[in-house]
Amino acid sequence: MSLKIGVPSKGRLMEKTFDWFGARGVTMQRTGAEREYSGAVEGIEGVELVMLSAGEIPRELAAGRIHLGVTGSDLVRDKLADWNKQVAELAPLGFGHADLILAVPACWIDVDTLDDLDGAAAAFRARHGFRLRIATKYHRLVRDFLTENGIADYQLVDSQGATEGTVKNLTAEAIADITSTGETLRANHLKILNDAVIHRSQATLFLARKADWGTAEQATLAALAARLGISAPQVSG
Repeated sequence: MSLKIGVPSKGRLMEKTFDWFGARGVTMQRTGAEREYSGAVEGIEGVELVMLSAGEIPRELAAGRIHLGVTGSDLVRDKLADWNKQVAELAPLGFGHADLILAVPACWIDVDTLDDLDGAAAAFRARHGFRLRIATKYHRLVRDFLTENGIADYQLVDSQGATEGTVKNLTAEAIADITSTGETLRANHLKILNDAVIHRSQATLFLARKADWGTAEQATLAALAARLGISAPQVSG
């Protein structure tokens, strides 16, 4: 058996992940054709590379089909209920930074905070007869955040496309989305609420608690953690 580590299969996340491990003496590379999603690991024995989309990695970790995985901390928190019971956060990797934020139309000059949004949502419902719509891909994180802050007069609208355009297209009144620079928000005449950063995300190395942690996998984990300069939790088979 080998320890399986899932990494993003393409783009800058893949390149940055390879760089992060390579700087610590573990060389990763894709093998085969562009669409084969296979890879190889050098510098440590007993590790198998599994190429996946960043969005698939939380599910594979939760199912225990991979032992370790690199993905955004926002994706793990949004896709997995009680995420810290299913996975352990081993190390933030220092790249892939983005903030999950709440944004409203820039023309809402009196709405700058969550308290303002709460009042605006209540007024919106009284005026229109339905709840203010917030478009997002991150339902769990956004719902939990709004609940913690006492905001109830809203409904989440699923957005799998260009979330920033939903307000202009009149399918939502506000949005909750990932941003790194805010330029797309400004281009769509949206502003971030002052106190509404829901989660500051970055690429993170996670461990699957439910994976098959046999003696060989535990030994490989210890060796890998030592090579990477991180500490790993105790796991059992």
